[in-house]
Amino acid sequence: MSAISDRSLTREEVRAVDRRAIDEFGMTGLVLMENAGRGAAEGLIQLGVGGLVVVCAGKGNNGGDGFVIARHLELFGCDVRLLLFANPSDLSGDAAANWRILEAAETPRVVLGRQPALSDIDHALSHADWIVDALLGTGTVGEVREPYRTAITSINRSARKVLAVDLPSGLDCDTGLPIESLADGTALCVRATQTVTFVARKRGFDNPVSLGFTGQVEVVGIGIPKKLRDEVLKS
Repeated sequence: MSAISDRSLTREEVRAVDRRAIDEFGMTGLVLMENAGRGAAEGLIQLGVGGLVVVCAGKGNNGGDGFVIARHLELFGCDVRLLLFANPSDLSGDAAANWRILEAAETPRVVLGRQPALSDIDHALSHADWIVDALLGTGTVGEVREPYRTAITSINRSARKVLAVDLPSGLDCDTGLPIESLADGTALCVRATQTVTFVARKRGFDNPVSLGFTGQVEVVGIGIPKKLRDEVLKS
């Protein structure tokens, strides 16, 4: 993995990249998700996997990226387990399509639903070599709701290595600050060992405070045309 550009993107610019890739260049969301997930999986393999990888996935496109990551990690020969912090009926679009692939492939997965117990999550993470944080993406604003509050708490207290997908769950894309904190002042944000982010760094990563949550940041492409990439990153 290597950085594509030093230019960082705001939340709205990230959305515009996907929209233009689909509307102007005829790409599909499935192709973009596939490229993103494969790139993230390859990045994790380069970091070194010595045991179980637990992929924590939400119901949105970030979770869909996690589904793709789990599939490719299996192809690399990794021991993988996916935890879904939603009900399958909550999934839609490209994320739902990739969930159906996991079902057909019989990839190990556990549906924790919308109200998992902290003890159940702690147990599921207790033997992980790496945890993949694919819970919340760049579009997250406002408060962090359940089941993600509990999931983030469990990930952080697991003391395992964490790969964040696009950005750590609970981090604001534009400010680089946690969206909120717990009553004791603890930031409600995943503290990742490494973050793999797509197309370009996010604007919030320019804030030095974000480094305490992102760890090292690597940028991977998602297959958008060079013309679109250059227009976005040079504007």
